[in-house]
Amino acid sequence: MHSLTYRLVDADAHYYEPDDCFTRHIEARFRDRTLRVDRRGDGLGRIFLGDSRTFMSVMPGDYASAPGALEGLFAGGVADGFTHREVINARDFPAFMERGARLELMDEQGVEASIMLPTLGVAVENDMRHDVELTYASLRAFNRWLEEDWGYGADGRLFAVPMLSLLDPEHAMIELHRVLGEGARLVHLCPGPTGGRSPADPLFDPFWDTVAQAGVPVVFHVSNSGYQHFYGKLWSEHPANPSHRQSPLQWALCNTERPLVDTLTALTLHNLFGRHPKVRILSIENGSAWLKQLFKTVDKAAALGRKGPMIGGALPARPSESLAEHLWVCPFPEDDVDDLIGAIGAEHVLFGSDYPHPEGLREPRDYVTRLDDCDAGVRRKVLRGNTAGLLGLPDLAPVPG
Repeated sequence: MHSLTYRLVDADAHYYEPDDCFTRHIEARFRDRTLRVDRRGDGLGRIFLGDSRTFMSVMPGDYASAPGALEGLFAGGVADGFTHREVINARDFPAFMERGARLELMDEQGVEASIMLPTLGVAVENDMRHDVELTYASLRAFNRWLEEDWGYGADGRLFAVPMLSLLDPEHAMIELHRVLGEGARLVHLCPGPTGGRSPADPLFDPFWDTVAQAGVPVVFHVSNSGYQHFYGKLWSEHPANPSHRQSPLQWALCNTERPLVDTLTALTLHNLFGRHPKVRILSIENGSAWLKQLFKTVDKAAALGRKGPMIGGALPARPSESLAEHLWVCPFPEDDVDDLIGAIGAEHVLFGSDYPHPEGLREPRDYVTRLDDCDAGVRRKVLRGNTAGLLGLPDLAPVPG
C-alpha cells in the first residue's frame, strides 16, 4: 500500500438509521401512515407502511454483514449469493449510527470527509408513490432527522445528503429550498422515472435551475426505483418480492445499474445539460462498467432520432460529450478504475468505500491499491481532490507524516 501524505475524501459512505428516522419529526396527521418499525420477540425490526411490509422488510442494521464481508461475491470469488457473513447488529457499533463515534473512526481511518448516504432511506419512496402528501411529509421528516443527527457538512467532514423527489413539482421545490436553507451541499434523487415522467422533463426546469445556480450537485445513488412493479412484472416476475428475495432476473432487469443508465440516457437525450449547463450529476454506487456503452448509445440514438420530437430541445452533435462534462462517477470497488479513467477522465472519477456496508471495503484505505497503475497526481484526484472540489473543500497541502 502507498504511504499517503493526505487524508481521503470518501464519496460513498453510509450510516444505519435508527427506528425513529421517519417518525421523530413526522407531522401528527401522518404519524400512523408513514414508515414505522415493529420490534418482535426476535429483536428484528419489521418495517411497515400502514399495514403493509415495505421493499426493505427488516431494518437493515439489525442483521447485516460486517464491512467488506461480501467483497468476494462481487469480485467473483464467492458463488453462494447474498448470504450474510460475519453477522453484526449495527447498534453494537456506535460509529455506524452516531456522528461523534463516526468522526473518531474517520480519524483512525485517515478519512477527512465523507458523503453520507442512507441505507434504509434510499429504498422507501417507491412504496409511497401513490400518496403524494405522505411521500413529502415522510421525506421532510427523514431530512429533519438527518439534519439533527448527522448534518449537511457545516463541520467540513460529514456531508449527509437529503432525500428529495420529483413526484410533485411544487412539493419538490418547497423541500429543495428548505434543505438548501439548512446548508445542504448535495441532494439526492431516486434513479428512474417519477410519476410517469422523465426527470429531465421541462416541467422540472425550476428544480434543475435552482440546484445549478446553488452549485449543489444532484446524487443518483442505487435505490428502489420501482422497476419490479412497472417493468419486472412484464417478464413473469412477482413485483412484491422484498429486497432480500429479488430473483436473478429482477437483479438483472430491475436493480443495479439499469435504472441509473436509463436516467442518464434521459437526462442526456432530453437535453437537460443544454438547458442547464451548470448542473452536476454524481452517480454513486451504480458501478461504471456501463459508461462506455452508454456514450455510444446516446450518440447513436441522437443520430437515429434526429427527425423525431425533442421534448427538451435540440441536441448537440455528440450528446456523449455533454454527458461526460456534467457527470462524475463513483465506481464499485471491483470495477476497473483504469478503464473508467480512460473513458471519462481522472477529474470525473470519485473514490467511494461504501463503508460500512458488506459489499464495500473492509476499510476505506483498501481502495488505494486499486490505483497502483496511476501516477501520484491521478491518485490524489480520485482519492481526495475531485470529491473535495464538489463539496467546496480546499485540496489542502499534504498532512505531515
